Amino acid sequence: MAKKKKKKGGGPPKDGWLVTFSDLVTLLLTFFVLLLSMSSLDKSVIKDMVSVFQQGTGFLGASSRVKVEDRFKIVRDILQKPWQIYEKKQRIIDLLFPDEALSPDLSKSTLAKNLEILRRPEGVAIVLNNGILFASGQYKLKPEVKPVLNQLAQLIAIWPAPVNIAGYTDNTRGRKMDNYTLSSLRALSVLEYFREQHIEAKRFSVSAYGPNFPIASNKTPEGRKRNRRVEILFKLTGYHYL
Repeated sequence: MAKKKKKKGGGPPKDGWLVTFSDLVTLLLTFFVLLLSMSSLDKSVIKDMVSVFQQGTGFLGASSRVKVEDRFKIVRDILQKPWQIYEKKQRIIDLLFPDEALSPDLSKSTLAKNLEILRRPEGVAIVLNNGILFASGQYKLKPEVKPVLNQLAQLIAIWPAPVNIAGYTDNTRGRKMDNYTLSSLRALSVLEYFREQHIEAKRFSVSAYGPNFPIASNKTPEGRKRNRRVEILFKLTGYHYL
């Protein structure tokens, strides 16, 4: 009898790795279910886990594949052409802060009166008056301004260069703390909120200038109001972070 020919190409099938991968996914799923059961189904734990997986930025930073709304891309393109910003200020505000994205306690008209867009040597600064950010002499963010910062966080997430957060005061002496301390704590409060949105720390730098570098005269109430501010500086491409 003729011997049977051996089949060529012995060994595991070429797509055998798929079985191993599916086993790994199953084990990971089991692991997370076990964690949830150990936490007694703590709602805060579940919420945090869902938030991380939905946003992806906790692990991937600005390079995640989370879909970005077109309006943020348009604003990004405008800010990269600083010579356009003054004539397009209202368009920037309309795109960044649609009515449905704002708190009912902060109207768009109030926001527009307390927001400035300034050209800086390094880029473009979006300036928020401290009156809408903090109570007098305080550094804890007002709840109604957090939706505004949330919109800016989404812009920061797709910005291709570093962002600086700088705090300023007027030249009036503080009652509870000096102006430099107050301006630093206010800048750090804004930074902390952005970090809570899962933006990498290396994207930011923080500055506190106190009464230095005013943008208006401190001789009038209106001028002092403008000088009490936080500037969020979007540096232009070329100032790459490490």
